[in-house]
Amino acid sequence: MEVFLQQLINGLTLGSIYGLIAIGYTMVFGIIGMVNFAHGDVFMLSAFIALIFFMLIASWFGAALIVVALILVLVLAMFFTALWSWAIERVAYRPLRGSFRLAPLISAIGMSIFLMNFVQVVQGPRNKSTPPMLNKSITLIESATYSVQISYKQIAIIVTTAVLLAIFWYIVQKTPLGRAQRACEQDRKMASLLGIDVDRTISITFIMGAALAAVAGVMYLVLYGVVSFHDGFVPGVKAFTAAVLGGIGSLPGAVIGGLLIGLIEVMWSAYFTIDYKDVAAFCILAIVLVFMPSGLLGRPEVEKV
Repeated sequence: MEVFLQQLINGLTLGSIYGLIAIGYTMVFGIIGMVNFAHGDVFMLSAFIALIFFMLIASWFGAALIVVALILVLVLAMFFTALWSWAIERVAYRPLRGSFRLAPLISAIGMSIFLMNFVQVVQGPRNKSTPPMLNKSITLIESATYSVQISYKQIAIIVTTAVLLAIFWYIVQKTPLGRAQRACEQDRKMASLLGIDVDRTISITFIMGAALAAVAGVMYLVLYGVVSFHDGFVPGVKAFTAAVLGGIGSLPGAVIGGLLIGLIEVMWSAYFTIDYKDVAAFCILAIVLVFMPSGLLGRPEVEKV
């Protein structure tokens, strides 16, 4: 039981990171129907931005004010990652919005390769590491053979995900921006006729998704303390899997899907073999989609004739 509880905590922590990335996928797909395959590399880019700013702040002020430094790094990473995502949408996606459906997809794959190679050239191919952060932990259960612990960084990741999900759900459901986003999701042409600035709404959606990916990048850096230029592909694919599993277009579904992917991955690694943890997650996705094609919280599309 102690081992199960510890792996449950680890799985929720990893799943929270996947969930934050998955929200960006589901928001963009919900509005323009495009899978932004560069989103995983935007997450990787945000981790490098956070690493650079953290090392600069640590060199200026020392490691004493670690919490203040992390908050400042989080704000800066969200701003610069959102700026990158805005530029990507303007350059790579907006000119192709009216073309055939595969054009934006090909552009997204090309942008993913560009970001990966750009970071490799600028930062080098080796792993970049940070000093250990927030390593203190709280012992929940103590036994003669095993102790269940939760670290401060795990608490921070889980709480941050819950708070951001609540904030973004409120924005989408209760604010004029959210109404504009939902209108664009239903019918972009009609939304434009009703006075909604569709281009501005889509750009803001990309910015919001990138800001969440930046939070995930900072949390990833805090959790593992190391990042590499190829760390965007696999987490990006798993986050997209989480968005599909939870129901593409649903913000709570994206987070629930991320938590499930994280739990499956961690539990499989703990009780079976780590070699097939990715296979297990994708097999669960296939099984769910066979019986629930719209995902756990997704709504089936109704085509009007």
